[in-house]
Amino acid sequence: MLVFPDGSQVGTLGGGCVEAEVKRRALRLLDAGQTELLTFNLDSDYGWDDGLICGGRMKMLVDPVRGEAEFSYYRHLLEHLATDQGCTEAVILDPEKADGQVADRFLLNDSGEVIATASQDGTTNPLPNSIAQQLRPLSQRPRPYVAGGVSFLPHLRRCRLVIVGAGHVGQKVGELAAACDFDVWAVDDREQYCNAERFPQAKRLIVGEIDAALSGLDIDHNTYCLIVTRGHQHDEEALYHLAETPARYVGLIGSQRKIKMIFEDLLRDGISREALSRVYAPLGLDIGSQTVPEIAVSIVAELIAHRNLGEIPERYRRPSLLDSLTASQT
Repeated sequence: MLVFPDGSQVGTLGGGCVEAEVKRRALRLLDAGQTELLTFNLDSDYGWDDGLICGGRMKMLVDPVRGEAEFSYYRHLLEHLATDQGCTEAVILDPEKADGQVADRFLLNDSGEVIATASQDGTTNPLPNSIAQQLRPLSQRPRPYVAGGVSFLPHLRRCRLVIVGAGHVGQKVGELAAACDFDVWAVDDREQYCNAERFPQAKRLIVGEIDAALSGLDIDHNTYCLIVTRGHQHDEEALYHLAETPARYVGLIGSQRKIKMIFEDLLRDGISREALSRVYAPLGLDIGSQTVPEIAVSIVAELIAHRNLGEIPERYRRPSLLDSLTASQT
């Protein structure tokens, strides 16, 4: 949460009395330029009237931006984020566990190299060994974490979502996914469906035959692919091109019968069983979706779970049709 001297703010700590207290302290500390760590125990002795009895503890770093050196740090952060290369901020919270001062910041690229630093006294300090040892690779898409007295704040590369099929489901998925920080690419052979009016949030629109559109398409480990075309033939063609790519996720919509037929055809065409075992089909979390918006919610929820958790929670995961296909062939 960013607090300005006039009392306005950008962002939130969840509202309520904790946010109000942190903001009050922040405004006091702005004039003095001092840093402070605040700890709140959310129990029956604190904030009963505000409903803050959910338990747990919150620790807040209140850190005024003091001068040009710190503004320079944040400019470096903004510039690096604009390149979508990913980076990690390491902020010292406990000097006894980490070699440095409270609120010393280090901005590190994906290789662990220091891009920028900021400290209370304006000096440029070397990267503590403890930070280098605790830094997690961005390729693992880590969540924010605290280790060795340091708060690590990963800024991950955005994931690209290639939606093959710009019909009703594809359009609604694109709308929701863009709001959830996916960079949407839409692919379809019909310009009347694949256009900026229907996909205003899309980073790229590709109009052309499925075979030509997907051949040589830039797909890497940060790419998610959805196959939601209007017909069996187009679905099979799309999966033929996408199943063996390095995509982080490939999902196929459709009935069990259709998916089974497509898998059988692709196995005969030489697509490996291992590649098909990674395909999410049927697509979307099993939440009883019926309408197009509900189906889109189930799909985007699955994408978010996979991106943020690395897998789909077992209770929502649909059974693999490849297992039943294997059983029927033995």
